[in-house]
Amino acid sequence: MAMLEMKVPSPGESISEVEIATWLVADGDYVEKDQAIAEVDSDKATLELPAEESGIITLKAAEGDVVKVGQVVCLIDTSAAKPAGSATVAAAKPAEVTLATPAKEEKATVAPNPDPIKADSYAAGSASPAASKLMKENNVSTNQVKASGKDGRITKQDVIEAMSAGFSTDAAKVWGGSRNQSREKMSMLRRKIAERLVSVKNETAMLTTFNEVDMKPIMDLRAKYKEAFAKHHEVNLGFMSFFTKAVTEALNLYPSVNGQISGNEMIFHDYADIGIAVSSPKGLMVPVVRNAEQMSLAEIEREIKRLAIKARDGKITPEDMTGGTFTITNGGVFGSMLSTPIINPPQSAILGMHNVVERPVAINGKVEIRPIMYVALSYDHRIIDGKESVGFLVKVKEMLEHPERMIFGSKDPLEVLLGI
Repeated sequence: MAMLEMKVPSPGESISEVEIATWLVADGDYVEKDQAIAEVDSDKATLELPAEESGIITLKAAEGDVVKVGQVVCLIDTSAAKPAGSATVAAAKPAEVTLATPAKEEKATVAPNPDPIKADSYAAGSASPAASKLMKENNVSTNQVKASGKDGRITKQDVIEAMSAGFSTDAAKVWGGSRNQSREKMSMLRRKIAERLVSVKNETAMLTTFNEVDMKPIMDLRAKYKEAFAKHHEVNLGFMSFFTKAVTEALNLYPSVNGQISGNEMIFHDYADIGIAVSSPKGLMVPVVRNAEQMSLAEIEREIKRLAIKARDGKITPEDMTGGTFTITNGGVFGSMLSTPIINPPQSAILGMHNVVERPVAINGKVEIRPIMYVALSYDHRIIDGKESVGFLVKVKEMLEHPERMIFGSKDPLEVLLGI
C-alpha cells in the first residue's frame, strides 16, 4: 500500500493557516489526479484543493477545521485500483459571475425549460457536499433538483442544471410557519472581511460625496460601435471600461485620491491599479487591473474578462486581489439606486456605481427624459480634502458625459485642436 500525504499548500504570502470550507469528496472515494477534492478558505480568498495523485482518499480533517499551511489533511492510497464500473464525474461549470457593470444593459431572454422536471421525478436522496453548499447559497431545495448521481445522490452539476432550467430560486425559500433558528459558522474569508470593514469605519474619517451622470452619450456610442468593436477586438464593449478610463484620467489630476496613509506618511502612486468588484459563486471579490492608466478600452475589457473568468472558475489568487490603489464597485447590477460604499483598505477612496434609470432632467432649458446614474465617492478625509473629492467626481462625470475627452486626457478635443 502506497500512501501519499496531501498537505495544505501555501495560498499566498503571509497566509499561515486556512479553513476546510467543503470536502467535495467523501471518505473512501476514489479520486482522479487533479480532481478538486476540497475548497479551502483563507482570509483573502477561497481556493480549490486538487488531488495530487489518483487513488482511494482518507480524510484527516473535518469541514470547518482550521489547519496550518503544510499540515496533512488527507491520505491517498495510490496503489488502489479504480473500482469497476465507477466513472469520473466531469467537473461542473460554476455559475457565471456578475461583473460590476451598470444594470441598464440589454436584457437577455431566458429560454424556458424545454423539458420541465416533473414533481414525481425529483430525487429524495442526499446531496454531495459541493451540491449542498451551492443549494444553500441559492436557496434551492432538494425537491427542485433531479438527481443523477449514484443511489439517487444530487451532484453539483444537477443543481446547476436545475438552476439553468428557469425556475426562480427566490421563490425556493418560503416561510414555513415555524419559529426555528439556525446557526452557521462564518468562513475565515467572511470573518476577515468583517474585521476589515469595521476597522475602516473606526480608523478613517470617511465621507461620501454624490453626483449624477447622464449615460446617454456612452449608451449611444456603444449602440453605434459595439458590433464593430467586438469584431475588431474580439471582446464586448461594456460600460466598465469607460468608467475605468474616466477614473484613471481623474486620478491623474487628483493624485491624493489615488494615495494612502501609512503611519505618519502619505504614499502617492504614479500608476493606477484599479480594483473591479466582481460577484462570483464564492462571494464578492475585487481583482485588480494593473496599470489601467496605460490601457485602451479594449485592453481594459480583455483584462476584466480574464479576471472574471478566473473568479468564476475558482482560480483567482490572493495576488490577483492585492495591491490596488482605487476601487470601483457597483450595486446597480442588483438594483441599487444609491449607496455609500465602504473604502477598501489601505486605499483612500472608492467609486460606487448604481442602476441607470430614466429620469426627467433639464437640458438647455427644456425637460427631457435621460438615462441617469447616481455615482458616489467615499473617501478618507484625512488625506483627501472636500475640494479634491468633489473635483474628482465632477471630472469623472464630465468625461463620461463627453467620452471623446478620454482620448485627449480629459481635455476637450477642440481645445487640443486650437492649442488652448
